[in-house]
Formats: sequence, structure tokens, C-alpha cells
Amino acid sequence: MIVNLRQIIIIFKNYNMVTIDELKVLLDNKSRLLGIDMGSKRVGISICDENRKIATPYKTVHYTDIKNFISILKEIILENNIKGIIFGLPLNMDGTEGPSAQSVKDKIHLIYKELKIHVTVWDERLSTVASFKLSSQLDVNVSKKVKNIDQNSAAFILQGVLDYLNK
Repeated sequence: MIVNLRQIIIIFKNYNMVTIDELKVLLDNKSRLLGIDMGSKRVGISICDENRKIATPYKTVHYTDIKNFISILKEIILENNIKGIIFGLPLNMDGTEGPSAQSVKDKIHLIYKELKIHVTVWDERLSTVASFKLSSQLDVNVSKKVKNIDQNSAAFILQGVLDYLNK
């Protein structure tokens, strides 16, 4: 399936998202971003420093329902001067969107309606695999790898965005 840039922009506007390049313009100098790896049961959350250079795993929360999750996000946003949220978009390996990607976009739409914060997506293909491999290279034991995999994946997603924004 070939999608052109205009179709992508229309899709983003329908879900109240901004592109990464639009986000770069909208952010002020000292603002932080959240990275989210949205799973059906667990959600990994990462946070970056005010200079938007380094993503750090923040926490993993158990997803029960969207209302509870929005409440958790609201608290994190207020405590940490968050100005934007990056959601990992689980694309298929061929780059198409499947049911998981649609589910994430639907949740993003509900979150935006409630929080009115800049949101965008980043391709999260293989982020969990990369996080697991990185943990292996750092000689982290298996139980810690599994326990922290969601927040580490969120940090991997957010770091990709930070690297893009800072180039």
C-alpha cells in the first residue's frame, strides 16, 4: 500500500496529531517530552531532559482503561513540565497499519481530547527487540529485562525522536 504525504497529513489532522517537524516548531526551549509504548496490558513511559537530549525510562503502568490512563498521564504531565507526547505506532513489518496501530491511534484521539497536549507518533517497529538486546549487552539479568522492557522500549522510541529533532 502506497500512501502519499498529503494522505498522512490528513490522517494526522483527523486524530489531532502533529508531525514531528511541526512539534519541533511548537516546543519552547526548556520543555520535556514523554515517550509511550502502548500495550494492551502494560504501558511503558519514558521522559526526556529539558534540553531534549536524553530519553530515560520512567515507569511501566498496568493499563486497565483509558480514563485511568489519562489520569496517570495528567499527573506525570503536571509534575514534569511535559509539552508533548510521542506514541510508538506499531506498524506491520511492511510499513502498513494493522489493528494494533488503529487501536493506538484511537487511544491517542481520546487522550488528546482530554489533555489538549501536542501528540505525535513514531514508528516503533522492533523497539522491544532492540531494548531487549541493549539490556543483554549491558549484562542485565533476564527478570529485570522482562520487568523493564516496556519502559525501556518507550525510551528507545523517545530517543529516536530526540535524535531526529536534534539533527
